[in-house]
Amino acid sequence: MLFLVLLAMGFVGFLLAEQSGQPSADPSPDNASSQFTRLEQSAQQAREKHDTKALLSIAQQMAELVHHSGPSMEDLGLAYARAGDKEHALEMLRDFVAMGQVDVRLATRPEVSNLKSTPEFEQLLKQMEQNQAPVQKATTVAEFLDAGLLPEDVDYDASAKSFLATSVLQKKIVRLSADGSQTNFAVAPTGWPMLAIKIDTKRGLVWATEVALDQFAAAPEKDWGRSALICYRLADGRVLRRIEGPAHSALGDMTLLANGEVIVSDGAGGGVYRLRTDTTNGVGLERIDRGDFISPQTPAALPDGQHVLVADYARGIGTLDLATKQVRWVETGWRHALQGIDGLYFHAGTLIAVQNGNSPERVVLFRLDPEFTRVVSEELIESATPGLGDPTHGVIVGGEFYYIANSGWDALDDAGKLKPGVHMTRARIMKTRLKTK
Repeated sequence: MLFLVLLAMGFVGFLLAEQSGQPSADPSPDNASSQFTRLEQSAQQAREKHDTKALLSIAQQMAELVHHSGPSMEDLGLAYARAGDKEHALEMLRDFVAMGQVDVRLATRPEVSNLKSTPEFEQLLKQMEQNQAPVQKATTVAEFLDAGLLPEDVDYDASAKSFLATSVLQKKIVRLSADGSQTNFAVAPTGWPMLAIKIDTKRGLVWATEVALDQFAAAPEKDWGRSALICYRLADGRVLRRIEGPAHSALGDMTLLANGEVIVSDGAGGGVYRLRTDTTNGVGLERIDRGDFISPQTPAALPDGQHVLVADYARGIGTLDLATKQVRWVETGWRHALQGIDGLYFHAGTLIAVQNGNSPERVVLFRLDPEFTRVVSEELIESATPGLGDPTHGVIVGGEFYYIANSGWDALDDAGKLKPGVHMTRARIMKTRLKTK
């Protein structure tokens, strides 16, 4: 999940091989994250001054920066409405709703007072109601035994026909079988919440991350802002390596290339990093982006081995060239909402996205054009169901997609503490058959 940030984000008698490569900070002084922060600050100042003209200009700039995401289109519509431009206000709000978005407070926002009497606005509200209709095309495979686990990421161990999932609150990796049995696989070596996980079956390895999320109650305060990449042995969960992440980082999501190299993203610092297979010299993590991302989430490798698709919680999906560090953003024609993606997976020309930063939260399949540069259509897998809760990540096994539903993030406040009067319920693994045509 976007670990409370936007981010929310017994040692086995074996000496950890800890490396601190200390990758450089953001390589660009005017990176996307800095631009995003400046625009937010400018918007706050404009609101305090009631500067309608400035707010509209800022909303336009923000929409450009985040590639006309769903929330940015709504904000732009509200800015036009505040400026008295009904025509453009309704146009932007129509685009917002056409993306399948919902804002239950829209009808009561003061900015739309001059739109309420129009038939166009009434139609928008009706369409939003349709966007809230539950969609369910997945079935439950298994439930985690402990309601307080808060599973974040999952992968499939084909050799044992079971799932390995990370636990944020219990700081470990558990093995979950289809029959519902659950055992502990490994613990976080430094005692931090565990987030990303990927299994390298060919090499008998399990890669995972532990993250001392900033301001997060389950992480030791002295370690806040630190994270690390951990390599376990698949056969027995023994720690083989530990690579410290950059300062003030949250290495929360990852993928593996065919050659075994790790691509891991820093949702807090905005960087995407590569751990090459030839790091015996202690080089550690290498930054492979140029500051295009604000909060990068799950990378998904393309078949050519030269590009990865990176979900950015704010900006959408960027195709990162591993050699040049250039990013090309997947186009949507302002008709598909790509913000708020936590888990992202490529399968036969389609993308499966787990969007816990969308309203409503959903799991969706996006079909791409042959060049993988544009979304041409979408199909909901699950959306707005009572049991979806906060979905997080998944894994493709054959022609089926498995994902974590009802993770438990929504039961926690911004500090990672259980909300008053709220009780966590058991998370589930859901399954759906993928359709690619």
